[in-house]
Amino acid sequence: MDPCAVRLVQWRVRPHYCQMRAEPQAAPYRPDVPVLALAPWLADPVRPAPFPETRLRFRNRRWDTAVGLDGLSDQQWTAHFGRFDPLADNLPQPLALRYHGHQFRVYNPELGDGRGFLFAQLRDGADRLLDLGTKGSGQTPWSRQGDGRLTLKGAVREILATEMLEALGVNTSKTFSVIETGEELFRQDEPSPTRAAVMVRLSHGHIRIGTFQRLIYLDQRDHMEQLVTYCLAQYPGPLPPPDMPGRDEPAVILLHQVVERLALLAAQWAVAGFVHGVLNTDNMNISGESFDYGPWRWLPRWDPSFTAAYFDQSGLYAFGRQAEALHWNCGQLAVALRLLADSEPLIAALNRFPQLYQQALARQFLWRLGLSSRGFETDGALIALAEREMRDSGVSPDAFFHHHRFGKGASGHFAAAISPYQPVGDPHDLWDEDKAPSLLIEQVETIWQAIADYDDWEPLTHQVDAIRRLGAALGTPPLTVS
Repeated sequence: MDPCAVRLVQWRVRPHYCQMRAEPQAAPYRPDVPVLALAPWLADPVRPAPFPETRLRFRNRRWDTAVGLDGLSDQQWTAHFGRFDPLADNLPQPLALRYHGHQFRVYNPELGDGRGFLFAQLRDGADRLLDLGTKGSGQTPWSRQGDGRLTLKGAVREILATEMLEALGVNTSKTFSVIETGEELFRQDEPSPTRAAVMVRLSHGHIRIGTFQRLIYLDQRDHMEQLVTYCLAQYPGPLPPPDMPGRDEPAVILLHQVVERLALLAAQWAVAGFVHGVLNTDNMNISGESFDYGPWRWLPRWDPSFTAAYFDQSGLYAFGRQAEALHWNCGQLAVALRLLADSEPLIAALNRFPQLYQQALARQFLWRLGLSSRGFETDGALIALAEREMRDSGVSPDAFFHHHRFGKGASGHFAAAISPYQPVGDPHDLWDEDKAPSLLIEQVETIWQAIADYDDWEPLTHQVDAIRRLGAALGTPPLTVS
């Protein structure tokens, strides 16, 4: 029996090793649109913007095979992902999702998909439900004063962010398609006019913590129950530990799963040296995937106070506070789920976050170093020494992990601590090179400048190839929650 199909109580439960594979596997096109059952109260039907032109700029040849769309010609691709002609037997019309959210800890009930929509749902070869959602596809009822568009530079940055995060073993959305639209946009935070694009991202789901917040705000208990049932069916995960109160209650099960996923995500960001920048509750998928890349940065050096967004004046979402932010966001989901469950089991689920984070951090850290574990306490001491080494030396996390892969190149106290560890994983010629693969802001700006000044896409292609080579060298990430 396929372990991913085991049923416990009424929910499908997947063991920790049932995850999105590091290498996408070819699968036929399998449309499935369970979201339509929720659509009357979850979303608004919308029409895509009529763009003056559609020029294909990026097509994800790694992931189009996983959902059976690799057979589309470029002309067909552009029709579906530039003009948004419906895919066969899929959503008849795009859906702009409704949600609320805390933005920098201030509640905003006027949110929703303002420049994107859910375009299609389909299943991969492992029977995972996947969504194709857009960014820059035009105005919706939730656009407020926005134009519903995306800059081409923003799309290029999202290609780079998602590719690098995927290579570094982070649960992330995938940039599936980027099509330039021939429009000129005006923005306050970059030189204008600037070129426009429409992007499609592939994700396990687009249900956000803010989706639940909206339902408790409106006191819609029946809809909350439907949403919890949908999430447990479509984003299955393990049951809570046996000693947890309320472990057979759907809302409690869901919170446990989200806490596990977001604790893991926070650990993955930390080891990747990644700063997302805007960790609002409307930017948190309950599937545990990182998405919506705006002012992101990779660390130039190990600095817990480093922020990505110029407008984050208080450092609320600084590198060293990301785990705290995701834990706080889980708390907001718990508040929403009080519509269905008592406080005690929800608090018990929330209290698991710190330990889950530390465990995931150790797994991820050793995976990137290419070393086997020697036990939680020993691994924790090694990580503390490694962080001190990075902080004192000023070296970037990318350079540190590259030059210490398989335990090599260490000195002093760190060398003594790392020497008993055994290397794991296959050797790769990347680790013999002097320069570590990286994606610092200066590199991103150079890549964009070539496109902006000369319409030269070769530097982007070269960087994506280098990132994917890094992913191949690192191999499959540690076994994690679904």
